[in-house]
Amino acid sequence: MNVELVINSTKDGVEIALLQDKVLSELHKEHANQEYAVGDLYLGKVRKVLPSLNAAFVDVGYERDAFLHYLDLGPQFGSMKLYTKRVLTGKQTSPSLSDFRNLPDIDKGGKIKDQVASSQQILVQVAKEPISAKGPRLTTEITLPGRFIVLVPFSNKISLSQRISSEEERTRLRRLMQSIKPPNFGVIVRTVAENKGAAELHSDLSDQVARWDKLYENLKVAKKAPKRVLGELGKTNALLRDILSPNFEAIHVNDEGLAEEIKTYIRGIAPDKEGVVKYVKANDLFENLGIHKQIKATFGKQVNLKSGAYLIIEHTEAMHVIDVNSGGRKGGVKNQEENALATNLECAEEIARILRLRDMGGIIAIDFIDMGDRANQKKLHEALKNAMKDDKAKHNILPPSRFGVVEITRQRVREVTDIKTSEKCPSCDGKGVVQAPILFTDTLENNLRYISDEGKQKEIRLLVHPMVEAYLKKGWLNSTIRKWKKNFNMKLTLEANSSLQFLEYHFYDEAGEEVVI
Repeated sequence: MNVELVINSTKDGVEIALLQDKVLSELHKEHANQEYAVGDLYLGKVRKVLPSLNAAFVDVGYERDAFLHYLDLGPQFGSMKLYTKRVLTGKQTSPSLSDFRNLPDIDKGGKIKDQVASSQQILVQVAKEPISAKGPRLTTEITLPGRFIVLVPFSNKISLSQRISSEEERTRLRRLMQSIKPPNFGVIVRTVAENKGAAELHSDLSDQVARWDKLYENLKVAKKAPKRVLGELGKTNALLRDILSPNFEAIHVNDEGLAEEIKTYIRGIAPDKEGVVKYVKANDLFENLGIHKQIKATFGKQVNLKSGAYLIIEHTEAMHVIDVNSGGRKGGVKNQEENALATNLECAEEIARILRLRDMGGIIAIDFIDMGDRANQKKLHEALKNAMKDDKAKHNILPPSRFGVVEITRQRVREVTDIKTSEKCPSCDGKGVVQAPILFTDTLENNLRYISDEGKQKEIRLLVHPMVEAYLKKGWLNSTIRKWKKNFNMKLTLEANSSLQFLEYHFYDEAGEEVVI
């Protein structure tokens, strides 16, 4: 499978698209100055303990208090609590845990009021980003993920990914980790560590130990909650860390500085893959590679498939509902049962992609086309499980019910990705009264005249919808755009972007800054 990563840098942050055989399979957005990302570590202050929920609300600086349940404390919460207190009071003089004596594990069925108290300062990690009106969800079972291993303080356990099937390789990795891990640290060995050499694994382990040392230094000077003491890697680097594989054909980046940063990062984790990073000079890489079109085709209420079948997707606060329809499906299958099976299997593949792409979590109910044959229902269940086997979010898929409904629970870590694909008319603002389209060119011309009269800009880039671009270029020699270039005596570049609404437009100067009129 050909896997490509497209990293589109914009003024609002970074957009990241994962393409598998040119088909969009994952979409991530890293907003500028984004806080409370999964993996971030905070010194928080307990605001309220709720025995009825066996949970506490913790102030980590977010507008709403974060939620911490007793089950998210982790067995070594007592040790973590003691370590945090010792660091804050200056009694812990080193980040090393070799001389730190762990406390006994807390009771799995205990009460949170026995472990935390109001106004207490505790070290917490973001487990779920803020979603809707809810604050972040926290855990005190700290983990520091790397490329090949995950470091777990206050533990001596070595765990290996279940996907590493070779018993010989499992034994090798376990022995290797036992010989190089620092005292009082546990290790989770990730799937990508399979067949990796001791040098690579030791380097990754050293990086995570260095992050623990940095956490100690930041915690020592934090003094008072709320305070972020260790940030997770940026989403770009975190994504590379988690998905970089030999299948990568290319990583396209439109920001030269970011491209060099990614090369440096890859040089550290996979030196042989540095050459796949390619800098592309483009204002909008998603537009150049047709990703905006794929987004609009996939994020609407109705998602059409090539065969003519289509999906209807509805979202509620607690769940998502997907309806499978055969539509005008072509395929030459005469038997209704066979046709239903073929449509359901095709839609199962697409649904698995959409769940990852939109990051849909919680309860998902899928109303497949009814099938009477139980063997076919079993085929559908197996096909859906197989399509979702590479999904990193924890999930559970129930067999089709007697009504043909498949229920899925999928881990919800962050807000579902919601991209509006329907457009409100920018001329009437949805009121139904539209300005005459011919006047739109007058608006553009007046703005260009204003820019020209100011005399500050000699080079302007005009960004418009593709249909507007076609209209402005119509006639070539006698086109509107040529007339404007001549009349205003400036270098005028016309560019189309399908992510814009029909009559939306933007002017940019030669430095790439938007010209505000």
